[in-house]
Amino acid sequence: MIVLNLKCENCQNEFEGWFSSSKSCDEQIKKGFVECTRCASSKIQRGLSRPNVSVKKGSAESGEKVIKELKSKIKEINRFIEKNCDYVGDQFSYEARRIHYDKIKKKAIYGTASKDEIKELNDEGIEVASIPWVKEEN
Repeated sequence: MIVLNLKCENCQNEFEGWFSSSKSCDEQIKKGFVECTRCASSKIQRGLSRPNVSVKKGSAESGEKVIKELKSKIKEINRFIEKNCDYVGDQFSYEARRIHYDKIKKKAIYGTASKDEIKELNDEGIEVASIPWVKEEN
C-alpha cells in the first residue's frame, strides 16, 4: 500500500488516499471513484507526495545513506528552481498575489513566506507549494 496526497479541484481541499499502486490511484481518479473528503466532488488530482524510504531496523549506516541520498535529491531540485525561477525573497506573498490578481505574465517564482501567509494564499485560491531547502555546504 502507498499513501498519496490528493487535491480537490473544486474546493482545493488536500487529503491523503491509500492505494495499492500509483497506477491504481490514477485509474480510480479517472473513473471518478475518488471523492473529496470535504465536498464529495470527484474532480481530484494527485499532489506532491513524500518519498517512501524503507530501512532495515537497527541499521544506522543505511539510515545515514538514505539521508545523504535525500539531501542530494533535494539539492538537485533546489538547483533546478534557482535556475528556472525568479527569486523574490520575502516578497513572495506580494508577488504571488500580483501574478494571480493582476493577470500579469505568469512566471515561476520562489522565496520565503510564513505559514500564515501560505495559508492566506491557499484560502485565496492561489496555489503554492513548500519546497524543502538544503544549503549547498550540507
